[in-house]
Amino acid sequence: MSNAEAIDHITMAGRIIDDIFRQIRKMDLRHMRTLDLNDRIDTLIRERGGTPAFLNYRGFPKSCCISLNNEVVHGIPGERNVEEGDLVKIDVGVKYSGYIADAARTFPAGKIAPEIQRMLTVTEEALRNGIAVARSHNKVSDISRAIQKTVENNGYSIVRELTGHGVGKNLHEEPVIPNFVDGGPEVEIEPGMALAIEPMVNMGGYDVVTAENGWTILTRDDSLSCHYEDTVLILADRSINITRIEES
Repeated sequence: MSNAEAIDHITMAGRIIDDIFRQIRKMDLRHMRTLDLNDRIDTLIRERGGTPAFLNYRGFPKSCCISLNNEVVHGIPGERNVEEGDLVKIDVGVKYSGYIADAARTFPAGKIAPEIQRMLTVTEEALRNGIAVARSHNKVSDISRAIQKTVENNGYSIVRELTGHGVGKNLHEEPVIPNFVDGGPEVEIEPGMALAIEPMVNMGGYDVVTAENGWTILTRDDSLSCHYEDTVLILADRSINITRIEES
């Protein structure tokens, strides 16, 4: 991603996502149908000039992923109601003028126990630590190592069957970004890359299973799971988190 127009478009996609998460943060998610939340997110994307990148992607039927509790990712919005104490993981992709940004947040519905809040805090910290080393001429494994160390040093497990990824004109591009050091080829981070970095953290073991719907990924041991994701644009001298705009 080398030209200013492309950078502007993907940055705008990221800003749309950031704004949507700000709107969700103001909502009381309790007793809301996940389908209604999906429809609200779809409307917010389109009102801002974007289109939902997930809708019909490889057959996915909705505009965002909404995963509850022991669901790690790829939950399909439907008739379920969010209940008090649920962990609501919302993953949103936006296409704007041909370029895609991708991000996720975990929202507690009402009150959650301190030990569950701690998992959310650690997962966000792991994401920040991964982003901190997402710099030109570092390696993808530097991101993986920072995330894995943060998660495992705090007593949680990092999902191994799912990874972060490059993003741009397509939702999933190279490079693959594991959240643990897998001993694979050392891929250098280069200017022009846009990286969707996304630790998926389980309170129990790291093994996962796929639901009967063929999409939703759940923890094998039914433990709670947490998911945070941001898209980071790599420039020659710095990186920019385009899906989390810092307030002044």
